[in-house]
Amino acid sequence: MNVPQHIVLFPDGNRRWAKQKGLNTLEGHKKGYENLLDFAEWCKNRGVKTLTAFGFSTENWNRSPKEVDYLMKLLETGLIKNVEKYMKDEKWQEYGVRLKVIGQIERLPKSLQEAIKRAEETTKNNNKLQLNLAVSYGGKWDILNAVKKIVESGVPVEKIDEKLFESYLSTAGLPNPDLIIRAGGEMRMSNFVLWQAAYSELYFSPKLWPDFTEKDLDEALTEFDRRSRRFGK
Repeated sequence: MNVPQHIVLFPDGNRRWAKQKGLNTLEGHKKGYENLLDFAEWCKNRGVKTLTAFGFSTENWNRSPKEVDYLMKLLETGLIKNVEKYMKDEKWQEYGVRLKVIGQIERLPKSLQEAIKRAEETTKNNNKLQLNLAVSYGGKWDILNAVKKIVESGVPVEKIDEKLFESYLSTAGLPNPDLIIRAGGEMRMSNFVLWQAAYSELYFSPKLWPDFTEKDLDEALTEFDRRSRRFGK
């Protein structure tokens, strides 16, 4: 089977899942986070080398302060707990995941910034799976930010090409995504990896993210294997 080397994930539908279950919205986010950890393991076991997951968009800042605060604390607590497990448990060290957070890191709470820094530093030598979490991220922001950095660097216009531009994106050094999986039934890009997704294969699942299973991943991979990628040729 032709396995995608880089998968982008939209773990969408956490709030709707909670509502259907008669639970608080925040419970949906907790379940979604737990499922993301499982998903990363499934991907690693199938030979996927890079996974980029949409965690919190630039537009999500417009949600209620209570929900935003919960999401920030959920990520911070998760990072701290996983680093602690990693330091104490050889099984977690063998897990081999290297973490990187992409997005407007400076907008995040200071304590979360510190947790991110520590998690990235602790896992920097791992090489079994590159896990990118997009937090306070937007595709338009990423492109504009790259433009600003190029201008600030004083790069001559004639030197600017696609390869150079990509080196200024938050995903610099990573392969462009082969497969984009969106759970939750929506069929749009929602301002995520807009530049990087130019030739990505798209797969939409009607399942809400907390209900997305290992079998659902295999169905997406089977569909990817069926497709012929010509890149405009």
